[in-house]
Amino acid sequence: MTATPTSAVSSSPRAAGWAVDLADVAKTYKGRIHALRGVSMKVGAGEIFGLLGPNGAGKSTLVKILMTVISPSRATGTVLGHPVGHKPTLARVGYLPEHHRFPDYLTGAQVLDFYAGLCGVGRADRRKRRGELLELVGMSRWGATRVRSYSKGMRQRIGIAQALMNDPDLVVLDEPTDGVDPVGRRDIRNILLEVKRRGKAVFLNSHLLSELEMVCDRVAILVQGVVASQGTIGELTEGRQRYEIEIADPRPPIEVLRAIAPDLAAAGKLPGGEAIEHTPAMLRVATADAARVQPLVDLIRSRGLVLQALRPVRPSLEDLFMQAVTDPSTGHVLDPGAADDKQGRAARTGGGAA
Repeated sequence: MTATPTSAVSSSPRAAGWAVDLADVAKTYKGRIHALRGVSMKVGAGEIFGLLGPNGAGKSTLVKILMTVISPSRATGTVLGHPVGHKPTLARVGYLPEHHRFPDYLTGAQVLDFYAGLCGVGRADRRKRRGELLELVGMSRWGATRVRSYSKGMRQRIGIAQALMNDPDLVVLDEPTDGVDPVGRRDIRNILLEVKRRGKAVFLNSHLLSELEMVCDRVAILVQGVVASQGTIGELTEGRQRYEIEIADPRPPIEVLRAIAPDLAAAGKLPGGEAIEHTPAMLRVATADAARVQPLVDLIRSRGLVLQALRPVRPSLEDLFMQAVTDPSTGHVLDPGAADDKQGRAARTGGGAA
């Protein structure tokens, strides 16, 4: 399932242009290993975009292509308005790799100076931005402290700050909250939201699905080198919302329904056609429209039963992820890693996992 960005979230990026606009990006390594098999993806200016997928899905390969570290086997599209692989464009990109290592004899402030110098940022601008960014990432007190004494969370904060030293239009962050405690993850989320507020595009690669769900405007799920789904959470869950109903009664919910509305229980749906499912703890009505559920709620209350809970529910990002990595024909999770040549041929003929 691939959702086309059409919401209010994606209207602003359309107006401002796409920071990343990729079409048919492919990368085949020796041994005919298809790391990427025709990836198309758009990242809007001024949005946080999350890339997720299992290990070996091709995420790092895609990031390396964006950063011109490796060349694609084929690619059409642009990064900040220039063709993929245009190295001068990197001057407008900030990057934090997953396993970064800063010289531990430098202080945090010196790290920012050093990497800003590599990006061609002038001395006066470096000094000004260094103070602003140390404050933004909550490291002002530690700017004069050597990196060797930093915790993992502090190193990540300095890493994000160095990725912003060249005032980039696109920020690419690979696992920025990896190994960071909950307080640090919250602070990093707030930093990313502030970067977005300043009009920057953030391309975020992470395994922490709950983190992505809290900050991302749109996401793409990459499985065996193919984009399995892409869009806002609302777009990806459209038609899959439901209401959950809990009744304060010792009987199983389905028995309660049979007692008060045998016709509904037998049909397994409301008069409007909305499916009614049940678990040992609750009834589930397949609709996002609260008005559709009200007749059933009124019926429960009219029989003197106590409504313990009524809540709207939609699939989480984890639910979407698990659906994307599960083979619908077998119900088994797909093997990790890139597709081999046989899988690549199957995908091109419509028989591969996606």
